[in-house]
Amino acid sequence: MKFLGNGITMDYEFFGPEGAPVVVLSHSLGSSSIMWAPQLPQLTEKYRVLCYDTRGHGGTSAPAGEYSLDQLGSDAMALLDGMDLSQVHWVGLSMGGMIGQNLALRQNGRFKSLTLCDTSSQIPASARATWDDRIAIATAGGMAPLTEPTMERWFTAPYLAKKPSAVDAIREQFLATPPAGFIGCCHALKPLDYLDQLHTIDLPTMIIVGAEDTGTPVAASEAMHERIANSQLVVLPEAAHLANIEQPAGFTKALLGFLNAQ
Repeated sequence: MKFLGNGITMDYEFFGPEGAPVVVLSHSLGSSSIMWAPQLPQLTEKYRVLCYDTRGHGGTSAPAGEYSLDQLGSDAMALLDGMDLSQVHWVGLSMGGMIGQNLALRQNGRFKSLTLCDTSSQIPASARATWDDRIAIATAGGMAPLTEPTMERWFTAPYLAKKPSAVDAIREQFLATPPAGFIGCCHALKPLDYLDQLHTIDLPTMIIVGAEDTGTPVAASEAMHERIANSQLVVLPEAAHLANIEQPAGFTKALLGFLNAQ
């Protein structure tokens, strides 16, 4: 389905029973709502699930130019307002977790809970050159040159060696991501610096991270956990950045356990 808000057309879909508590799923950079396929069957037994594609990804508009995290947060808020959703559980992975932090800091009263998965609250200045490199590569050659290095960061080597179909779906979506959208979101994420504000988040918060995530490592999750008073931390073994795909059972069990307790 399509929704016009904050100057763009957003692609979204609802799953699960009408009238149930709403869970919003927000995906990683270079992916789309398809990445949540492993979680949907169990989540939709009890929850109304809203999946949407972030600006620049999937079926959502990908305008040229630099995006900001405030802009990505405002996109999500426009969608929630358009759907008349005043209280939701937010679940975001990587970029989706950064958008969730943005919204929790700006609109704390809109969330029942916050789940931050394989994400970070700060991009160190020393790491920003990496983002400039990704922007340069995507500008010159599109998504293809970035694809395999990204898969190697997102999944552990043993998992990739098994050649699971789940990786094929993620690879195809990464390749299909409009370069303008990827570049715009890279500009939004590069200056991320919420660490010193996290103590103001007064929400039940679950933090989930793959033990072998090198992009947003366990230390980044520990830093968030230390600063968000009402938070829990779960580290999933044998998982890298897309822990929800590599360890779907453990991820979904942790997520549902948290949501059901709210």
